[in-house]
Amino acid sequence: MKLTLLLMLQTLRIAIPYLFAASGGVLAERAGIVSLTLEGFMLAGAFCATLGSFYFGNPWAGVLMGLLGGCLFGALHAVATIRFKADQIVSAVAINLMVVGLTRFFLRLAFDSSSNSPRVAGFGRDGNAGALATFENPLIWLGVIVMPALAWVITRTRFGLRVRAVGEKPEAAATLGVSVSRIRYRAVIASGALAALGGCYLALDQHQFTDQMTAGRGFIALAAVIVGRWMPIRAGIACLLFAFAEAMQIQVQGAGVLPSQFVSMIPYVLTLVALAGLVGRAVPPAALGRVEG
Repeated sequence: MKLTLLLMLQTLRIAIPYLFAASGGVLAERAGIVSLTLEGFMLAGAFCATLGSFYFGNPWAGVLMGLLGGCLFGALHAVATIRFKADQIVSAVAINLMVVGLTRFFLRLAFDSSSNSPRVAGFGRDGNAGALATFENPLIWLGVIVMPALAWVITRTRFGLRVRAVGEKPEAAATLGVSVSRIRYRAVIASGALAALGGCYLALDQHQFTDQMTAGRGFIALAAVIVGRWMPIRAGIACLLFAFAEAMQIQVQGAGVLPSQFVSMIPYVLTLVALAGLVGRAVPPAALGRVEG
């Protein structure tokens, strides 16, 4: 019983960055903008959160800085793809590579290290003392409610209706007086902020930033968006499934019953299997990846 509870708590903790990033991915892609940038948004959020917490000595300042970093790169992606009609995949890859380079440069500049920052003020206790200490991190609670809240926004609000409209039929939305560009700008910038919260969680939970600490989580979150068919609740369930696979990987690796190289592949193999089984039947928003002239 205790082992099951610990596995569930570990799954929840692993799932939080996926949930934040996937929520950003759902929002932007429902508006018609490809979210291959989630990895970069998360990494930028993690680094900015570390800077804020280090210089202000307060984790909430770190969260605010992380949100600003995510919004900045979200705005950059929006300007490139909406204003200048850049290919969305190319823009996303460029931003991801840019963030990796910038975080390395400023890591060296700010902390005189090419690998990690000093320890900073964060949420939770060092050493994860006690199972209930998990819930002392306020970002855990935000991560739990982010998908239900996004589902309500998309299905119950005027903004959500317009997001769905510009992602499916932007021409029809424009004839009704909806500014397609404005809605997409808002969606992509909000996507950057949401994904950045996933990076904030990683940095402030670990009390430091390490080079490329997101380790592909943004791409797994995007896979969850696709597996969840661009629906928030389904995407959240997919995030939990991938997090459970990662938690099982950690448990099996700790037991030493299989080679570590094989065990570390489990979450990624599961991602590929899920995509191969479901992506053919998943229908993306009709205007995804297409920006009107």
